[in-house]
Amino acid sequence: MIMKHFVSNKRLIIVSLFLWLSMGISYYSAEAATTRIKDIADIEGVRDNLLVGYGLVVGLNGTGDSLGNSPFTQQSLTAMLERLGVNIRGENLNTGNVAAVMVTATLPPFKNQGSRIDVNIATMGDSSSLQGGTLLVTPLMGADSNVYAVAQGGVITSAISAEGAAGSVTQKKSNLICPN
Repeated sequence: MIMKHFVSNKRLIIVSLFLWLSMGISYYSAEAATTRIKDIADIEGVRDNLLVGYGLVVGLNGTGDSLGNSPFTQQSLTAMLERLGVNIRGENLNTGNVAAVMVTATLPPFKNQGSRIDVNIATMGDSSSLQGGTLLVTPLMGADSNVYAVAQGGVITSAISAEGAAGSVTQKKSNLICPN
């Protein structure tokens, strides 16, 4: 009777051990299946690509570049309008509602064509605010001068301004709401 009980317990222990090991292996397999190779390995030559472009933000409420301090804004606006078939050479332009900007972005490796990326914009001239503006179509180029993305859309600004008896602080940063 004691021997029969011992054999029964031995079988129970072996079955329990087998079940415990199989659960551990299946858990490990499920965990391993969710880890992607690109998340744990660095492939030589694969890196982020830095992109840069030059563009125009339009629709500013009088906070754009002035002609005296930013002649490149007028030149860019004239060239863009001529590409669209509008001849304005020799005409007086008021660029108060337009600002010249630099557009930068980081294109991650393995990004699919048509994927959206975040872009940042910064004024080149003396524009006081880009709030409410729209970035016109801007090609974004890599270091090899090839175009890898195109940015356009409404501009979101996270500008803050605080003023008190001791002084004032202004911080400006602009992002695009609708990149690509």
